[in-house]
Amino acid sequence: MILIFGGAYQGKLDYAKKNFDIKTVCDCSDGAAPDFAADAIYGIEGFVKRCAMRRYEALTGKEPEKQVKRQSPESVLPPLEAADWFSERRKAWQDKVLIMTDVSQGIVPMDPALRVFREMNGRLMLRLAAEASEVHRVFCGIGKRVK
Repeated sequence: MILIFGGAYQGKLDYAKKNFDIKTVCDCSDGAAPDFAADAIYGIEGFVKRCAMRRYEALTGKEPEKQVKRQSPESVLPPLEAADWFSERRKAWQDKVLIMTDVSQGIVPMDPALRVFREMNGRLMLRLAAEASEVHRVFCGIGKRVK
């Protein structure tokens, strides 16, 4: 598996398409669960955010603020750790290019639900980077292999 990460709007998908044999892309930025039939999974942080919002609701009994709540017809996703969800499906993504946004930089959000998302996204990136054969960081469209 190849992991590509970087900040928002830094050209991660273009970098992946230019440097790897990618014919199909699953876009999870709207919160959809990854479809591992695609060559690349993009916007994994969208799926992570949906997991985090459900987990926040389960832990606190409170709904996240409206601007971060994912309105989805899919209600089957349990309140779980995104990293655990990926671990359970390890064989499905071992030969994929996984692309995600690093949300660990910048100001820590005041909204506790967004802090849950930020932490969950970081934990998933740690696990994926540990298992990846290659890890690339993209900044301003320029990629650098870090593993």
